[in-house]
Amino acid sequence: MNKAITEGLVLTPPKFEAGLNVWSLEDGRPGTDTYANAGNAAIVPADQDFASCLELIKADSLQRIRFMGATPIFPGCYYRITARVKAVSGNLPRVRAAATPVRANGSVVSGVVTAGSETTLTAYGRVVTVTAILGTGGRGGVDMAWGSDVAFAHLGLEFLGPNGGVVRVDDIEVEDITGAFLRDMMDWVDVRDFGAKGDGVTDDTAAFAAADNAAAGRSVLVSKGVFRLDDHVTMESPTRFEGRVTMPASKRLSLTKNFELNSYIDAFGDEEEGFRRAIQALFNFTDHDTLDMMGRRIELSQPLDVQAAVFDKDTYANQRSIQNGQIDVQDTAAFNTERVTAAASFTADNPRRLTNVQNIGTIKVGSLVRGPQGVGREIYVLSKNNSAGWIELSNPLWGAPGRQTYTFDRFKYALDFSGFAQLQRFSLENVELLLSGKASGILLPPAGVIFHVKDCFFSGPKDRGLTSHGLGCQGLLIDRCQFLSNEQQANVEDRVSIGFNVNANDVKIRNNRAVRFRHFAVLGGSGHIITGNHFFQGDSPSIGQRTAGIIFADPQAKTVFVGNYVDNAYLEWTNEYDPEPDFSAELSFGGLQIVGNIIFSSNVASSYAPLHIKPYGSGHFINGMTVSGNNFKTIRGQALNRVDFVDTTHADLDYSRFVDVNFNSNTFHAVNNRCENPTLVAVTENTPSATWDADLTNTLPFRGHARIVTSVMPEGPLRRGNNTVVWAAPYAQGRIGGDSQSIRLTWPEAVKGKVFVTARCDTPG
Repeated sequence: MNKAITEGLVLTPPKFEAGLNVWSLEDGRPGTDTYANAGNAAIVPADQDFASCLELIKADSLQRIRFMGATPIFPGCYYRITARVKAVSGNLPRVRAAATPVRANGSVVSGVVTAGSETTLTAYGRVVTVTAILGTGGRGGVDMAWGSDVAFAHLGLEFLGPNGGVVRVDDIEVEDITGAFLRDMMDWVDVRDFGAKGDGVTDDTAAFAAADNAAAGRSVLVSKGVFRLDDHVTMESPTRFEGRVTMPASKRLSLTKNFELNSYIDAFGDEEEGFRRAIQALFNFTDHDTLDMMGRRIELSQPLDVQAAVFDKDTYANQRSIQNGQIDVQDTAAFNTERVTAAASFTADNPRRLTNVQNIGTIKVGSLVRGPQGVGREIYVLSKNNSAGWIELSNPLWGAPGRQTYTFDRFKYALDFSGFAQLQRFSLENVELLLSGKASGILLPPAGVIFHVKDCFFSGPKDRGLTSHGLGCQGLLIDRCQFLSNEQQANVEDRVSIGFNVNANDVKIRNNRAVRFRHFAVLGGSGHIITGNHFFQGDSPSIGQRTAGIIFADPQAKTVFVGNYVDNAYLEWTNEYDPEPDFSAELSFGGLQIVGNIIFSSNVASSYAPLHIKPYGSGHFINGMTVSGNNFKTIRGQALNRVDFVDTTHADLDYSRFVDVNFNSNTFHAVNNRCENPTLVAVTENTPSATWDADLTNTLPFRGHARIVTSVMPEGPLRRGNNTVVWAAPYAQGRIGGDSQSIRLTWPEAVKGKVFVTARCDTPG
């Protein structure tokens, strides 16, 4: 169905004046009689209408004229026979264009139409044009549709009706008119047929719209060329690109019927630009809520600023998703971290703000903030005011001096959403970020809810897998993702990369796997649910250091940590985002449930403990905590002294104020001292005494005071020195000893024997 098939062929027969020996008066096949020796045909050299022409006396009821040359017939090609005829004298006949269809073996194909419509000659000297169209397909306007058996044809005319009339026939023309049928033959229309130039200069917007309107259920072809589009273009028909388009950044191409990444890459002739443009369309029309990457790998030469790609909006609340592909970060300078050091002032009255900031114009929003003193982990620049000289932080500082020098590191991310003011209900699904130690993964918007990352790979982030520099992590969902560190060969203490952080509330972290980061997560906010994750941070040294796998940075965590596999990492609970870290009329450390987890270590020192509490100010205590049903185990290395630890780097806990500490039903393997609360201990006195003391230092969790005894039950009889049985009950006292970690039983008389004592480090309720 390509007109180029017939290019170079001479389809029009020779002029009659060249000789009548190639013109058959039968069907045109070789060996048939010609008009060269016929008495009823002659050449007229100078007709006033035709110049040289054939004059013919109609002698047969069906008078044929056939060119004896074999005109090839190709599937999908269509020819038009055209002849001009006039009556000169005698009877007036009827005339029609006609042809003889012939197979490749030379036999005539029967049972098909071999002529066009008839035209009656009604007056002498009046010129009549006769036409007919032939071809292999039965399409509208085709007079002779022959199918695929026909290999060639002998073309000409036929006269019908009464004999004896004299007619003159101008030279017969044959032309390839396949192009007239292309739109009906093909299931597409070409934008060039509607005025598109494709020269890269002319605005082809109107032509694209016209082609789309005319498609009527067919697809649109953008043929070879560069098509400039100066306005928004929405294609309601499936669109295929052989050429490419260019558009201003402010204008978008919306492919509503084939909205997927490959189409946009074809449209813009570049995979990186195609990806940006597809994202732009995703956020700007409602026919699709998902961009399918079709398994495509996109090589990014620079961070993809998602809001800049969208261009015309910085807030969005409708559900949108990008799925099924890879993003491969290239080794370019565009991904280099931008570091600025600058002095800034701080006051505890406004703990989220730095003022009088030097070099503020060079500090980027989204930068990680570090300082010599009083700066918690994962503090970021949320916003800034260059003219006023202040920076707003993602979380408060806990104890910075009035002025000090800070370091601001702006990591570069494969997908950067920080340009949005607010983004809600966005998801990234089944996408691998191939970061290879060259860039970080995702920077969230500064505000928004329900950003969802599921079934994704963060492979080799240079600094961070996913970062929240504001509250765009509210309700964050991370499901079934793999976080694979780029520092797997480094020892734990030398690693700097972090899986992700959050600042807001109510995140759900479920069924993920993280390998050898410095920290898997730093969690501000509260109301989190963390289930089914496996994160491990070990290394090769025989007695190695370990870091926190998850840091809970809000003392009122209100968090459930259930069914996880904590592997060579500890859980750390702090109040490092508290602008006034000393306890003062607040709830202190509470609301954390650690239930049903595998907590495992290997090749560690006996001093290692998998549960840490680290107060950043004085006076804090545990105010509601559950550690239950966990399996604590260590292998190789050394047996652990205990599993709980209070880090007093900045301050100690107030052990006299513990409330609702439920530390029970755990199992311990290679742990020397198994803590629990309430704790059950056996106290044995072999020499009669009226006071029995028991040291609970190694059994109560987090060095808690032995505050109360809830029960005392003898095992067997208690006896006096003469071995007579004593029926007596003691009274109990807690907080015995200098560390308040012993209890005392006082009997009405000196006794000996064995009792089981249940004691607590807290007061329930």
